[in-house]
Amino acid sequence: MRKEIDYIVTTLRSVLEGEPWYGRSVMKLLQEIDPAIVYKKPNENSHSLIELLYHMNTWAEFALKRLEKDEEKDLTSFEKLDWREIDPNEHTWEKALAQFKVTHDLLIELLETKDDEFLSGEVDYREYNFRFLLHGIIQHDIYHIGQIAFLKKLLCPEN
Repeated sequence: MRKEIDYIVTTLRSVLEGEPWYGRSVMKLLQEIDPAIVYKKPNENSHSLIELLYHMNTWAEFALKRLEKDEEKDLTSFEKLDWREIDPNEHTWEKALAQFKVTHDLLIELLETKDDEFLSGEVDYREYNFRFLLHGIIQHDIYHIGQIAFLKKLLCPEN
């Protein structure tokens, strides 16, 4: 049976590129951002837009690697990437945006090969199942896109 998997895939697609209830999709909002402002911070205690996007990428890739049963990338490797030091020469908006899209597309593609029974399996390095992880990734993307939308407005009020 694939009832819940289909729901998760439909929700991911809606959040990422569809018409979610809360407003613009994640990809639509990310594509509206001017790369010239992505390294700016409203104050020293804040994250920049690029830091937020790379953070989102880290945990989406963690989810993907857990679904793939990848044994090379463990929890520690993702924790090291979380809130990483951003080097503008290496960490560009275009690169982060492409990584976000590819990772999420691969997540959806892999989920389409699973059935609902898979959701009860335990996630490596965690004490929860894939159901919790996948709903968490959706919530994580929505949470941070809200921050990104606010920060975009703060840094570029004319848009």
